[in-house]
Amino acid sequence: MQDLLIQSPPLFIAIAFAVALLVGSFLNVVIYRLPLMMEREWRAQCDELMAEPAKDLPEGRFDLVAPRSRCPNCGQQITALQNIPVVSYVILGGKCAGCKAPIALRYPVIELLTAMLTGIVAWHFGFGWEAVAAIGLTWMLIAISVIDIDHQLIPDSMSLPLLWAGLAMSLFYPMEGARYLFVDPKTAIVGALAGYLSLWSIYHIFRLITGKEGMGYGDFKLLGALGAWLGWKMLPVIILMSAVVGAAVGILLIVTKRHERSVPIPFGPYLAAAGWIAMLWGPAIVNWYLDLMI
Repeated sequence: MQDLLIQSPPLFIAIAFAVALLVGSFLNVVIYRLPLMMEREWRAQCDELMAEPAKDLPEGRFDLVAPRSRCPNCGQQITALQNIPVVSYVILGGKCAGCKAPIALRYPVIELLTAMLTGIVAWHFGFGWEAVAAIGLTWMLIAISVIDIDHQLIPDSMSLPLLWAGLAMSLFYPMEGARYLFVDPKTAIVGALAGYLSLWSIYHIFRLITGKEGMGYGDFKLLGALGAWLGWKMLPVIILMSAVVGAAVGILLIVTKRHERSVPIPFGPYLAAAGWIAMLWGPAIVNWYLDLMI
């Protein structure tokens, strides 16, 4: 089977695409439930101090596995046939099978986005451990980005394991058949330190000058994780791309009055997108830039 996947890239891409559709469905669960799980934990800690139990959060066991998914409107449990990525949404016409309440379009969009980005990674790297690692990183970046958009929060339970995974991957350098995703331990450690401290320094300088907070600590940890995965040499590319795109989108939203000036814009999605692009085409971008400067 391994030889077949190596010799037939289209088959590997197709399998990766199909698996990613299922993973995309799970990412929807993570994106919705993880912030609620964190809030429950925070509330439980507050209850110990204030003795005021929270009444607006789910009761009983609530994690990424249980309870089974239900319609938020009528509470009807979603069956396995109603939970097939994308297909079920189309068959149901974007509505709950029970109460006919509309189902948010974001669910199939995230499933398709996960599958498409996974297919691109599979095509770019080809079958091998490098592709597996890159696909795992892609899935984590998607979940982190959407959670940050929804809650302006990057959970430590995602960014820190991503950081440690990047450092652990460097222990396998050099890996046979790998091109540039894997970096040596020294490059990974320096990348993690430089990634975290660069945004940490900008944050504190901005706060000293303006008295305001320009970003959150989750952004520092995310860039540190990307530095651990891709090495310190990719950090300028990631920071520049994320800053330019983030500023352009922010200005556009403010000008079109779709976003108020007083409401902060999450920076995590831009870091994640820039990191994903750098993972695939970072060296080519650096070489192109250097050719222009010479």
